Amino acid sequence: MTEVEKPQESPGQGAVPRADTGRRNLLRTWAKWALALGSAIFLYPLIRFASFQMPRKPLLMEVPAPLPLSGVHSGQDFFLFVQGSDSWAVSRTCTHLGCRINYLEDQELIECPCHQSRFSREGKRLSGPAEKDLPRFPVQLKRGADGAISAYIVEM
Repeated sequence: MTEVEKPQESPGQGAVPRADTGRRNLLRTWAKWALALGSAIFLYPLIRFASFQMPRKPLLMEVPAPLPLSGVHSGQDFFLFVQGSDSWAVSRTCTHLGCRINYLEDQELIECPCHQSRFSREGKRLSGPAEKDLPRFPVQLKRGADGAISAYIVEM
């Protein structure tokens, strides 16, 4: 029997190139990394710029002193309570569905007229469908030249 001769393979046709050999592969890898790094360096400031939001300036509401004997002032967006030397303000928006709530002076409760959520004077939830307490706002005292309180400043 005669042996069938196989055609000889040229080095470029059947050889499987290895990834870690050759200058071309090394340059391709470096080029890919350089492109990725350059893209990240270029896109990072654009993404930060597009997502930037200006911080909201606080709204300062001034309530002149003295308050009524009950120690409660009902503003458009807040209730201001003064008891002795303490003063605090709570939001007038219900945490359930955003209804405008009322202060019941005879019961010393804050109540939502829509769904009867009830809150204490400090804004703590007592009952009803609301699940969160009312937000509290910081209150600063403004004093006159004689040292007496001339106004309450509510920061919203």
